[in-house]
Amino acid sequence: MTRLEISAAPPLATVQDEGRFGKLAYGISASGPLDRYGFAKAGEILDGKAGAALELAGGRFSARVLGGTIRAAGSGGTFAISVNGKARGWNSRIVVKDGDEIEITPGKSGNFAYLRFDHELDVPMVMGSRSTNLIAALGGLDDRNLRAGDQIELTEITAPSHTLPLTPEPEGPIRFIWGIHTDFLPNELLNAFCESPFSVSHQIDRMGLRLNDEAGIFRNLEALHLVSDAVVPGDVQILGDGTPVVLMRDHQPTGGYPRIATIVPDDLSRLAQMRPGTELSFEPISLDRWERERRRVAR
Repeated sequence: MTRLEISAAPPLATVQDEGRFGKLAYGISASGPLDRYGFAKAGEILDGKAGAALELAGGRFSARVLGGTIRAAGSGGTFAISVNGKARGWNSRIVVKDGDEIEITPGKSGNFAYLRFDHELDVPMVMGSRSTNLIAALGGLDDRNLRAGDQIELTEITAPSHTLPLTPEPEGPIRFIWGIHTDFLPNELLNAFCESPFSVSHQIDRMGLRLNDEAGIFRNLEALHLVSDAVVPGDVQILGDGTPVVLMRDHQPTGGYPRIATIVPDDLSRLAQMRPGTELSFEPISLDRWERERRRVAR
């Protein structure tokens, strides 16, 4: 029996697979990797034979492999990875033998690392997924984040892995589709949203990412009282104090704040990897154009 014995885990360390879809009506968001590109890249390195990932953020991770030899790959951002203290290549395939210790530490860019194996992480399937939802305390290992002393069995993958498609990493402004509440907002504010600088704050987790409104365009926005309705990952909510918040994969099921925009999925992954202080801007894209671009990339 091959297993992973964790000796150190950062504050945000969870099990994530492709996600838990179709459960929002029950108040359960999809979860899954915050950086879908990094997750998919690790699977591609392992020739598509890869199980759920360990998503790691906020510090050092180390674990020992016991009882067998496996292949592993790390991706997402730029982190440092070593086996038994010897540096290995990030975004590369690594052979890990019985007794070897893997260590991952933050590098020069990115917030979230993905460690995947050519084995499956043997944690329960909950509502069709192994993904951890920390807000709902659902899935993963014992419905929580990982910590030192945890052990996870690694089982053989007997069928081809279903993984997210690997698309090119986008560059430039963060693209979005206008949100459902733009009719409640003045045109000059909508224009300012596209023309003004923002930066990533230090408040980032799996539920949301707060932005610093450098120009203060929402500072004097009159609070809007809206009926709560369903929200999706990438929605940009404007809180009562004018703070813009981007909803991430473990978002709440409903929200009553105005939603000015919804960030497209590829750019949401890129935003998740931007470190605090990173400056960014927004660019609108129509739904038709976005769908055309997705079809072109998929060919």
